[in-house]
Amino acid sequence: MGVEVRVEGLAKSFGTQPVWQGVTLTLPAGEISVLLGPSGTGKSVFLKTLVGLLRPDRGAIWVGERDLTRLRERELYEVRKLFGVLFQDGALFGSMNIYDNVAFPLREHTRKPEREIRGIVAEKLDMVGLAGAEGKLPGEISGGMRKRAGLARALVLEPQIVLFDEPDSGLDPVRTAYLNQLIVDLNQRTGATFLIVTHDINTARTVPDNIGLIYHGHLAMFGPREMLLSSTEPVVRQFLNAQRIGPIGMAEEKDADELRAEADAGAEPPPLPPIPLQLRPTDGGVRRAERPPGQWCAANYVVPPEGSFQQ
Repeated sequence: MGVEVRVEGLAKSFGTQPVWQGVTLTLPAGEISVLLGPSGTGKSVFLKTLVGLLRPDRGAIWVGERDLTRLRERELYEVRKLFGVLFQDGALFGSMNIYDNVAFPLREHTRKPEREIRGIVAEKLDMVGLAGAEGKLPGEISGGMRKRAGLARALVLEPQIVLFDEPDSGLDPVRTAYLNQLIVDLNQRTGATFLIVTHDINTARTVPDNIGLIYHGHLAMFGPREMLLSSTEPVVRQFLNAQRIGPIGMAEEKDADELRAEADAGAEPPPLPPIPLQLRPTDGGVRRAERPPGQWCAANYVVPPEGSFQQ
């Protein structure tokens, strides 16, 4: 089963350049959460910080009862085993076939005999629909298949938390739809806690139980899917509607003159479209985070800090 992840007051900078600060949110155990944000807002940096590959400047990351930011390297190594990560390109070794790529974490981090490894690899490849592709090299399969192979590798150590870094990057809409359904089915089957970084609005609207939006160095909002998809916050409406009107500019946030000109012209982001149905597990079962319509977990709702982004 999944583990709850609590992030409290997290801040990260590179030199004098702040990436984000004051990030506080809770990833509920066993649920699917999505993190959105304009390009360059540090979403991938956030994932690397969550798994302990980068140290934050301030704040805490509680995985169960342990704060990753205070752990020694050996303790951190043990906690990292709770995580599985799917990188943007699958991060497969080009010289290894799919079988050896998926088996690599088991050979590296366990003392399991090869016979047991074969069974685990076969199970995970079957879970992602790649049974029979074991002998192919990464260069011999499609981008979508490489993503699924990377996902199988992320699952072989039975992680309780799975991080997805733009899993739909480079995929066409049909392959993205297949991948989204696979993510929902795997969450149902494993019960792990999932966090997906994506730019795909359809993914954000149909896959998760919770949605967050990073903007202008802050977590602008985080909460249950229905709350974000009905938000009146300008930055949320602009991003989810993929509109030019609103606080987000081409590079960073728009300056006061641009916002004033939009206001004088009477321009504002259109209302958000109706909330679509969530993707259901293929087996027709109830999602793990099933909530009655209109019921939100107020304790898991994060509002933007005062003045953290322009209205």
